[in-house]
Amino acid sequence: MIISRTPYRISFFGGGTDFPAWFRKHGGAVLATTIDKYCYLTCRHLPPFFEHRIRLVYSRIESCHSLDEIAHPSVREVLRYLKIDRGVEIHHDGDLPARSGMGTSSSFTVGLLHALYALKGFMPSKHQLAEESIHIEQEVLKETVGSQDQVSAAYGGFNHISFLPNGTFSVRPITLTQERLKELNSHLMLFYTGIKRTSADVAESYVNDMEARRRQLRIMKDLIEESISILNNGDDLCGFGELLHEAWQAKRSLSPAVSNSFVDEIYASAISAGAVGGKLTGAGGGGFMLLFAPPSRQKEIREKLNTLIHVPFKIEFSGSQIIFFDSEEDYSREEKERASRSIESFRELAAPVR
Repeated sequence: MIISRTPYRISFFGGGTDFPAWFRKHGGAVLATTIDKYCYLTCRHLPPFFEHRIRLVYSRIESCHSLDEIAHPSVREVLRYLKIDRGVEIHHDGDLPARSGMGTSSSFTVGLLHALYALKGFMPSKHQLAEESIHIEQEVLKETVGSQDQVSAAYGGFNHISFLPNGTFSVRPITLTQERLKELNSHLMLFYTGIKRTSADVAESYVNDMEARRRQLRIMKDLIEESISILNNGDDLCGFGELLHEAWQAKRSLSPAVSNSFVDEIYASAISAGAVGGKLTGAGGGGFMLLFAPPSRQKEIREKLNTLIHVPFKIEFSGSQIIFFDSEEDYSREEKERASRSIESFRELAAPVR
């Protein structure tokens, strides 16, 4: 049995420039961090005593005989990609809800690849996990998603990720003192809006014509270096929050689907209570709202947003990991054939009398 643990991420700046439609022409970059909220995937080879060959447990339960029967697209294509030819059982548990702007779907894909590779006795590199997850989501599943979520989930940590026109990427960790990192973390607040949406649906509202949004995307990318400078130079961190506000205004102008009246009301309430800036954490439309606020004003903000779920978090640096491995008993061919005959006999006995 294998258990993988893969973090979710928060993107500060540059979101949108990580879509191939943009960075293949202009290059892209994001500033993002993973947090101590995780996707857990438990995988094992299924013993030969069941009628089904594949069992999945997530928000629903699937018991299937073949890959083509699997409804979950990521599971189906990852199993196909890795050529898993034995029966498997996969359980998913997550600390945060799906479709919430925290990169949950990509963390799932990265974590599943990692767990199934381990089940095959192979340990992929972080680069391989990121690269193959991007391939599966963008090329196999044809989803309208960027490339930052997969990289963050695989590598973990607080990173400046660059996307080059040739399709490659590079990861540069942001090196801060523990005191500075703790100071930044103490200024960040995360609230769940309660609105679930599919990021691809929001992204499709602006990805198909990104050249028309060139000004906004360049602003969002340029803010990365400025924000890193604030962090590294020991400047007042409120400048970081002000840049988040500027980035959110640029992001909102990409498409009417990025925000809505409910989200705008939440943001305005937070600002009036003392927040300096903030943004929705994913493509937009709902999910989680990240706020930047001095610790002295956070009690007032929590009271102002008391209808929302406040989620305390810490920045994490581990990335996707295998946190449990237990070698299982391997059944012999004779035992498998005996089990198969027993199942067939049971089917005949349980068949209704006609």
